[in-house]
Parts: sequence; C-alpha cells; structure tokens
Amino acid sequence: MSDQTSYVHEDPWRIFRIMAEFVDSFQTMSQVGPAATIFGSARTKPEDHYYQAAMAIAKGLAHQNIAVVTGGGPGIMEAANKGAAQAGGKSVGLNIELPHEQTGNRFSNIPIHFHYFFARKVCFVKYSLGFIFMPGGFGTLDEFFEVLTLVQTQRIPQFPLVLFGTDHWRGLLLWMKSRLDKNHFISPGDLDLVQMTDDPEEVVKIIMDYERRVGTPGNLSKAFS
Repeated sequence: MSDQTSYVHEDPWRIFRIMAEFVDSFQTMSQVGPAATIFGSARTKPEDHYYQAAMAIAKGLAHQNIAVVTGGGPGIMEAANKGAAQAGGKSVGLNIELPHEQTGNRFSNIPIHFHYFFARKVCFVKYSLGFIFMPGGFGTLDEFFEVLTLVQTQRIPQFPLVLFGTDHWRGLLLWMKSRLDKNHFISPGDLDLVQMTDDPEEVVKIIMDYERRVGTPGNLSKAFS
C-alpha cells in the first residue's frame, strides 16, 4: 500500500483513538468539580516572579475549593499544579505528547494524557469557569485567542479571562485597541472581555466572584448542540 493511499484506511481507525481520548478525559474531568485553568510558558524557571505568582494563584483557588487545571508540563504549569497540590486541592494536568519541551510534572494529582491537541483544548474549556493567562509564548497566545473567540462569539458563557502580568500583556492590548478596535475588526466592548492584573489575590477574587454569581454551568453545552 502506498503512503499516498494509506490514509484512506488509517483515518477511520484514528477516529476510535480520538473518541477514546474524549471518553477517558470527559469521564475524569466530569468528577473534578468547579475548576479554573492556568495557562503559561513551559520555560519559566522556579526562581522567576511569574512562577511564584502562579503558585500563589493556584493555592488561593485551591483554598476556595476550585480545582486548578494546567497543561501538565513544566514552567508555569508545574508552578500552578504545585501550588494547588501543596494547598491540598485538586491539581489537574492535561499533558500533551510533544517531541520537545513537554514532559509531565509530578505535582498534578489528576493527570490526563493526550495525543491530540484539539481534544485537550476541549477539556480546558469544557470544565473551567475561568481562565488565567500567565506570560507565555505561541501556545499561550493560541489558547488565549481561542478562548477569547469562543466568548466573543457566545459559543461559551462570558467567563473571566484574566491576563496576569501588565508588563507582558500591556503591549498586546494596546495593539489590539489601536489596530483591531480602531479599524472595527472587532465589536465595541470586545476588549472589555479581558481583565489584566499583577495581583494574585485579585485573580482569585475575580474567579470567585464569578463562581458565586453564576455557579458552574455546563460550559460547552451550546457548542455541542
């Protein structure tokens, strides 16, 4: 069988692997309870200010019985999982198989492993009631804009979207205002969907205010209808 035609036979079977990832992850995540996701760079070192801030945010959420969800890898993800675990909370790591960089950290007490990025992304969004974006690279930007688009298009509720680190994020927001907002590529008020802070306690307060106000609805129910 040639490489050019092998996909015809392989793709139908690949569906079962995709389905298995959804079944396994949904079964586990549906038992976690209210959760918030923390995104950020896999390259951040333990001595970095943002690593320490991610730990503090995760500890604060865990003390409020909010599970902390991360990508399960090193850097900011490790910091958040570590903070949640040290506070006695649920520390979820949605790890992805990558050829470089990503290895699972030892602080996620609820580890789930993925082969497909899109299945992993669904779990980030489906089971979280708020999203915190720490400084990061392409992956963090991808996650930020994907979740922001889902909120903007009302495919999911208006969950808190918190950018942590004004020095890191201010330039992006100024560009979005001067280019996207000014040129009407986005709607008036779309930038108000995002909040920015340097205070870990404020992050926890934002998430808890939302949880008390609206509870924990089925986040992606509309997207699957």
